[in-house]
Amino acid sequence: MPTTYYPDDDILELRFSDEPIIREVSQNWNIHISYDAQGRIVEMVVLDARAIGLYPALVESKQAA
Repeated sequence: MPTTYYPDDDILELRFSDEPIIREVSQNWNIHISYDAQGRIVEMVVLDARAIGLYPALVESKQAA
């Protein structure tokens, strides 16, 4: 999943697919989700990502026992 962070604007972009975007929906003022023709999520954009604590993301790694 390609992730791009734009520090000058505090925007986090998460790309889930290379399909063309057909529809975009605002979940609230700072989270926007884009969908393909089949209704699958293609991209999520988060405005003020650092300000609301979503960037940098905490990544946990667990090893198999």
